[in-house]
Amino acid sequence: MEKRDYYEVLGVPKTATEQDLKKAYRRVAMKFHPDRNPDDASAEGKFKEANEAYEILSDKDKRAAYDQYGHAGVNQQNGGGAGAAGFGDIFGDIFGDIFGGQGQRRSHVQRGSDLSYTLELSLEDAVRGTNVKIRIPTRVACKTCDGSGARKGSSPENCATCQGVGQVRMRQGPFSVQQTCPRCQGAGKTIKDPCNTCHGRGAVQDNKTLSVKVPPGVDTGDRIRLTGEGEAGMHGGPPGDLYVQISVKDHAIFTRDGADLHCEIPISFIDAILGGDLEVPTLDGRVKLKIPPETQTGKLFRLRDKGVMPVRGGPAGDLLCRVVVETPLNLTRRQRELLAEFKEIEDSQGSKQNPRKTSWFDGVKSFVDSLKS
Repeated sequence: MEKRDYYEVLGVPKTATEQDLKKAYRRVAMKFHPDRNPDDASAEGKFKEANEAYEILSDKDKRAAYDQYGHAGVNQQNGGGAGAAGFGDIFGDIFGDIFGGQGQRRSHVQRGSDLSYTLELSLEDAVRGTNVKIRIPTRVACKTCDGSGARKGSSPENCATCQGVGQVRMRQGPFSVQQTCPRCQGAGKTIKDPCNTCHGRGAVQDNKTLSVKVPPGVDTGDRIRLTGEGEAGMHGGPPGDLYVQISVKDHAIFTRDGADLHCEIPISFIDAILGGDLEVPTLDGRVKLKIPPETQTGKLFRLRDKGVMPVRGGPAGDLLCRVVVETPLNLTRRQRELLAEFKEIEDSQGSKQNPRKTSWFDGVKSFVDSLKS
C-alpha cells in the first residue's frame, strides 16, 4: 500500500518548524496510542505511521532527502526503527503526559474498574426521592498489605529485566523492536514477596453496603454516580466509580410520560350521561374531578401540577385522566325493562341524541351503495 505524505500524517505544512513537528507528533501519538485504543488495528497503524513520519522529519538530513526525493529518498536511510536522534526524548515526553510521568513504562498503580448496579424503585419513590441501602459484590483494597500486593514490611521492586521501564528493546538485524517486558508485563515492578492474603494482587473480593440518596423526579434510564465506590485499584491505585442505574417499576394505576402522569378512570354510563363529582387518586392523595353531563368515553381531563417535578428542574407535570365508560353487567329484570323503555324513547329521537352513531351508519350506507353502483 502506498505510503501517505509524512507532513499529511502529522497534519503540518512543509514549512513546519522543529517545535511545530514536536507538537503535532505529540497530538497524533496521544490520540492513536494502542493503550488508549485497545483492539483497534487502525489506530495502531496510524500510531506507527506517526512514529515513522516524526523519525524522518525530525532529522535534518533525512527531512532534506525526503523533501527532495520523497519516500524514495529515505527508504535506504530509514532502517533503524525508532532510533532517530531526538525521537526517544519526544516519545518519553508524550507518554509521561499519558501515564503520569513514567515514560514508556505502564504504571504499576492502576485505577479500579467502574461498577454498575440496577436499582428498582416504585413510582412513588422515584417521584418523591428516597434513601436506599444496597449491597454489592466488589473488589476492595487488601487491608493486610494496604493494597500494595507485597507482604507487610516489604515493597514492590524495580523489574530486573527492564530496570523499571516496562519495555525491552530487541534487535532483529537492522531493526530495533520495542516490546512489553515479559517478566513484569509492562508494570516495571515485580513483587518478590507477595502478600499472603491477596497473593500479590493488592485487592480481594468482598461485599459492601452503601447508602444511595435518590433525588426526587428520577426516571428509568437515569443514573447516579457514586465516586470512588467502584472496584479497588491495583497496587494502591485509586478506586473506580459505581453507577447506579434507575429502573422504575410499573404502577397499578399510573403510567409516566416524562413529567406527566396518565391514568384511566372507569365511570358508569349513568355518570357519563348525568355528570357528577368523582374522587380520583393522585400521588399526593385524592382530589375531586367534576364530570360534566353527556361526557363521552375517551374524554381527557387534565389536573395541573399533579404530575412529576423533573429531577433536572423545570415545572411540574400534569395528571391526565382518561374517562372510560363502563357497560353494566348482571342487570336485574327491572333494570332491563327500564333500559328497554329508555331505548324506545332514544330511538324516537333519532340523530338528536346519537349524532356520531347516526353519522357513522350514514357513512357506511353511502360506502355500500357506492360498491353496488
